[in-house]
Amino acid sequence: MARGWTQGELAQALEVSRQTVNAIETGKYDPSLPLAFRIAALFGLPIEGIFTPDVG
Repeated sequence: MARGWTQGELAQALEVSRQTVNAIETGKYDPSLPLAFRIAALFGLPIEGIFTPDVG
């Protein structure tokens, strides 16, 4: 994981469950827009730098 964080540490920083972090990482869950912005802010990246649209 980037920055050496565990899923639990990242979940705590984002105020979500570890299961939510796991589901996002494995592509089983798309985060809400507010959560996506929190993730991007936490990593200091634009939202597009973390998430790519699923166009098909």
